Amino acid sequence: MVRDGEVVDVETLAGVLRDMFAQHKLGRRVRLGVANHRIVMRTLDLPPLSGAKEIASAVRFQAQDQIPMPLDQALIEHHTLGKVQTAEGERTRVVLVAARRDMVDKLLSAIRKAGLRPHGIDLSAFAMIRALYRPGNDEPTLYVSVGGVTNLAVAVGRTCVFARVAAHGTEGMAGELAERRGLTLEHSRAWLKHVGVTGDIEEIEGDPDIVAAARDVLGEGIARIADELQTSLDFHSSQDAGAKVENAILTGPAVEIPGFCEELGTQTSLPLEVGVPREWHPGVLGDLEPGLLAVATGLSVEEVAA
Repeated sequence: MVRDGEVVDVETLAGVLRDMFAQHKLGRRVRLGVANHRIVMRTLDLPPLSGAKEIASAVRFQAQDQIPMPLDQALIEHHTLGKVQTAEGERTRVVLVAARRDMVDKLLSAIRKAGLRPHGIDLSAFAMIRALYRPGNDEPTLYVSVGGVTNLAVAVGRTCVFARVAAHGTEGMAGELAERRGLTLEHSRAWLKHVGVTGDIEEIEGDPDIVAAARDVLGEGIARIADELQTSLDFHSSQDAGAKVENAILTGPAVEIPGFCEELGTQTSLPLEVGVPREWHPGVLGDLEPGLLAVATGLSVEEVAA
C-alpha cells in the first residue's frame, strides 16, 4: 500500500481506509500529512518584498534553481516568515515546499476512492511541530518521528527551518527481523517491543534466537538513524551556523520500544525526550501511546508551524 511514505497501491490503501473509517464510524472530512523523498523544503531569502503577488512571483522564479524537479511536474506552496536581517541586508524570508504532482495525485486518488473528503494537505513535519511545540521553547529544537520512515525537522520556536525524510525506520527493522527469522510483520513488531534495547537478553522470555536477532536489528537500526540525524544536523549547521540544535524530541511508533529513545539520544549526544502532543488527553483513547498520534494531532490544529 505505502512504501517509504509514498502510495504504491491505490486500490488496496483505499479499501483499508474505507473499512477502517466504517468500522470506527469516523468522520469523512480529513487532512493529509505527507513525508517522503519526493518532497523538498527550502528556505529562501528574497529581496525585501511585501506584496503577496510580488513574493509569489519571486518564489516561482527562484524555484527553478531550488527544487530538483521540473516545475510542470511539481506542486509548489510557500509561506512568508517576514523580514530578516542578513549579511546582504534586509531580506524577505520565505519557506518553499515542492512535491511531485504524481505522488500527491496517488494519495488523493486513494482518499477519494475510500469515500473520504480531503480538506487539506500538509507536511507531516509541520504537523509534528504543531503538536509537540511547547510555548516558551524558542531554542532550535530537533523533532523526530520514527515509524515507517524517519521524519525529522528543526524548528526555532514554532517555525520550521529544516526538514528531511530518511528511509530508515521501525517498519524497516520489523521487515529485517521478519526476513531473518521467518516471522510475519505483525509478530516482528511485537518482538521488537518485547525485547527493546535495555536489559540482559538472557533474561528476556521467548525464543533466544529471536530475542538475539531482535536486539541486533534494533541496535543496527538505531545506529543508522543516529547517523542520518547527525548528517542532517551537520548539513543544517553548515547552512545556518547560528542555529545549533541542543535538544530533541522523539515521537512515532519507536517510542513504544523500551530504551529506544535513550539509546538514540546517547548515539546522537542530544538530550532526547519523548514528546506528548499538547492536545493529548490521557485516558480518552485508552492506553494508546500518544506518539502514535502526534502527527495526526498536529494535522487537526489549524495554526501554521512554518
